[in-house]
Amino acid sequence: MSESEPDRSEIPADLPAIDFESPGRFAYDINPAPMQPGDKPLAGRRPFDTAEQAREHALNLLRQARRSLSLFTPDLEAWLYNNLEVQQACALMLRAHPRNRMRVLIADSSRAIRESHRLLALSRRLTSTMQIRKLNPDYPMEQGAYLIVDDHGLLVRPSVERFAGYALYQDAARARQRQQQFDTAWSHSLTDPELRSFLL
Repeated sequence: MSESEPDRSEIPADLPAIDFESPGRFAYDINPAPMQPGDKPLAGRRPFDTAEQAREHALNLLRQARRSLSLFTPDLEAWLYNNLEVQQACALMLRAHPRNRMRVLIADSSRAIRESHRLLALSRRLTSTMQIRKLNPDYPMEQGAYLIVDDHGLLVRPSVERFAGYALYQDAARARQRQQQFDTAWSHSLTDPELRSFLL
């Protein structure tokens, strides 16, 4: 027997059987874990099709914000934005620096006023850094709803009738394009008398 060959006399003839129990099927979540301040933005397009997924992405993007937020919305979408975590994320960004800003363009504020939306309450407290204006009905209106975060984050729902859409955590080109659309609509926007009375 050569030195490189094992001594087979020392190997037991019958090895004990190994019991293995399968834990079952594995599931994985394609949605990102909640982001915390300081987390690095995710790359790539993240599609979603449920309300829960939309809320996760919206909150992650809001927590990513460092300088500015632009929200284009039909009615402040209570199912998506009327919760404490969203309010806190927006407040944290707005209070982080005096130059930080949040602008909201809304088509119809009546429901948000009726339900005392949390973002309306926030704008009442932070009047110098958060503005809400009404879309001009005489100006061609875009379809869908979207949120722009700083100069690179984006949440888009092409149809306001559906939850489905996508999130982009790091796409400066698309965010810039949407920001230009938002800024144009903002320049034609109006003061909402109902909203103004509510905020006073």
